[in-house]
Amino acid sequence: MEMANRSHLNPSIHHFELSPLNYFMDDNETNSTAGEQNSLGCVQIRIPQELFLALGLISLVENILVVLAIIRNRNLHSPMYYFICCLAVSDMLVSVSNVVETIFMLLNDHGLMDVHPGMLRHLDNVIDVMICSSVVSSLSFLCTIAADRYITIFYALRYHSIMTTQRAVIIIVVVWLASITSSILFIVYHTDIAVIVCLVTFFCTTLVFNAVLYLHMFVLAHLHSRRIMAFNKNRRQSTSMKGAMTLTILLGVFIVCWGPFFLHLILILTCPTSPFCNCFFRNFNLFLILIICNSLIDPLIYAYRSRELRKTLQELVLCSWCFGV
Repeated sequence: MEMANRSHLNPSIHHFELSPLNYFMDDNETNSTAGEQNSLGCVQIRIPQELFLALGLISLVENILVVLAIIRNRNLHSPMYYFICCLAVSDMLVSVSNVVETIFMLLNDHGLMDVHPGMLRHLDNVIDVMICSSVVSSLSFLCTIAADRYITIFYALRYHSIMTTQRAVIIIVVVWLASITSSILFIVYHTDIAVIVCLVTFFCTTLVFNAVLYLHMFVLAHLHSRRIMAFNKNRRQSTSMKGAMTLTILLGVFIVCWGPFFLHLILILTCPTSPFCNCFFRNFNLFLILIICNSLIDPLIYAYRSRELRKTLQELVLCSWCFGV
């Protein structure tokens, strides 16, 4: 038995669950091959389970290396890198949930595991909470990093008194507690349309917040660039703007990779029975691949934009290779 769709987003009843495990027993009817068209002319792209597993494992390894690099290098022990470390952990939640889910499904497909309904339900809920926590925490930490870069640029002389390590830790704890708590509530009340409304509203609000902050940041930075250079602070400004540009890239990648998923949620709210929307719903697996790709691309952005982090990552990979040899 092979899963055609890895989601419980049922447009007709607004059923919000992100993992497909509860549908193991009755999903045969929705199977399709790559490029198969239904009676409405919709094309449903079939994504192999092995691709989910491969991308999930690569993403997991990459983000683990990022976390280890930040922990190991004392030069990276600053609030911004603490937030980036948490963003990597958020990506790890997606990777871990994807790997566990895919392994479970492959074992079931090959008849190597008997599915117990109770275990199925608990595993499904755990995976849903992990994915929801990743969404909420990723958006929250992107906002936090944007605010941190804003303070770095416009309150440079007071930055270390404003963004202390203690305050950074408090922010991290609050974000994780809020993310986990809200995710549990989302799954408990997954049949309520308010859950989808809350997620979409949170997504749109964080995008507007980041857009306004970045726009203000870059416009004012450009206007004051000559004055800053006159005071011989151009190097600090350049470093701060480089950090802001890095987070702009991260935000852009997040929007591209997560955008189709949130468009899926919006369509559930606006046109759950429309033939056009149903065609869109049928390719949810493709949207999940994009989400996993976001977790895979983020560490590459960290490494490309930060020389210090890139150097530490190279040392970790080299040490791991030598140890393996």
